[in-house]
Amino acid sequence: MGTLIRRATPADAPQILAFIRALAAYERAPEAAVATEEDLLRDGFGPRPFFDCLIAEHDGRPAGFALFFYNYSTWRGRPGIYLEDLFVLPELRGKGIGKALLQRVAAVALEQGCQRLQWQVLDWNTPAIDFYRAMGGEFLDEWRNVRVSGEAIARLAQTEVAQ
Repeated sequence: MGTLIRRATPADAPQILAFIRALAAYERAPEAAVATEEDLLRDGFGPRPFFDCLIAEHDGRPAGFALFFYNYSTWRGRPGIYLEDLFVLPELRGKGIGKALLQRVAAVALEQGCQRLQWQVLDWNTPAIDFYRAMGGEFLDEWRNVRVSGEAIARLAQTEVAQ
């Protein structure tokens, strides 16, 4: 049967959540994956989707996923895609499934006129780093990731501009 890459549907929400939890466990942070099926349905399949998702099936069974969303480059004046998650079940790695998912996301980027496809990888995840290098990934070590979340984002939102 081989590998099939398809767009996710609302019926895939339980499987997407299972992939997310498996990825979080692989990345040594299972407690951080607090998303629910309801969150995925609301934010990916509602009237204003915040993400898109591809499902990989291998020999007729779920094998992995790619979840992504659009961003915008003010310097280039063009949209881009941010790949939030790319995951293949450990027992199915090495069969070209991750490559097929990444290729399909790149094809979506081209179809939508996107100038960039970018993502992050943990510095200890050598297999993924090697995979991304082989796929032509460019590592931007001079850039630092910045995040504000939880209580910090609430405090930041309440900060007033000095007059």
